[in-house]
Amino acid sequence: MNGEPVDEGGNGMQNEPVVRLQGVSKIISSRSLVSDLTLDISPGQVFGFLGPNGAGKTTTIRMMVGLMSISKGDILISGHSVKTEFEKAIAEVGAIVENPEMYKFLTGYQNLVHFARMSPGITKERIAETIERVGLTARIHDKVKTYSLGMRQRLGVAQAILHKPKLLVLDEPTNGLDPQGIRELRDYLRQLTREEGITVFVSSHLLSEMELMCDTVAIIQNGKLIDVRNLRQEAGADAQIEVAFEVNNAQRAAELIPGATIQGSNIVISVSREQIPELNARLVHEGLQVYGIRNVTHTLEDQFLQMTGGGGIG
Repeated sequence: MNGEPVDEGGNGMQNEPVVRLQGVSKIISSRSLVSDLTLDISPGQVFGFLGPNGAGKTTTIRMMVGLMSISKGDILISGHSVKTEFEKAIAEVGAIVENPEMYKFLTGYQNLVHFARMSPGITKERIAETIERVGLTARIHDKVKTYSLGMRQRLGVAQAILHKPKLLVLDEPTNGLDPQGIRELRDYLRQLTREEGITVFVSSHLLSEMELMCDTVAIIQNGKLIDVRNLRQEAGADAQIEVAFEVNNAQRAAELIPGATIQGSNIVISVSREQIPELNARLVHEGLQVYGIRNVTHTLEDQFLQMTGGGGIG
């Protein structure tokens, strides 16, 4: 099971997965926190790791960035094993696990200069570029203690991407942010994937935010991977979609269109896009009044509840 999107030519991504989790498990005192997690994460996307609190999200992230040992299996980052080639693997990673930690008595700029000294080759130009990227130019010379939570989150992202990592890992980054801060963060992350080519791995228990933010979502529950969903997959002309026709006589309409189900004043049926005008014409020809036609979209929440049998998300 993997989250690797396919290109239009059908040959898959040109590059190998940025991250490969291969049968990863974490066992503490005979309790399995993460169980046999296998997952490929392709480059250039915002990849969501979704699950309720206690599902194993932070444990998995801690194993990815070397803060916790792997009991079984392995994690490869850009082809390098976290277990046996940790320095090479982690060199490709920027991460914020839980909350970004900054020196509050220093300015934002001083914090970035301090972190830049830890990685070779980071120039003043790169620092300035990163500051502009996260929208902190106007406040970067103010002390961090005057920053809002959203600004500290942006400064944390700036620090994490200074060395141009291939992978940015964020653990519950929207916690405590107001709606404006959440939207800003969402926009920054999508911008990073487009303009810097960074793959973003973000965990959360917030269904609605993950749906807006991510290209692909992996759903985890009780330490086990349930499913991987591509949220940006375009439907082809002959792909089946669910369509609702609002009519004046749903019973009669359902008799005219085999396979349709009645939902209130609507009939719902899975058809290709090309069949919609034909069905509409049939209903009108038979004297029915069609008040509206709409796609029946299934939200990530609908899909989660379907897969987990209604289990809570957080």
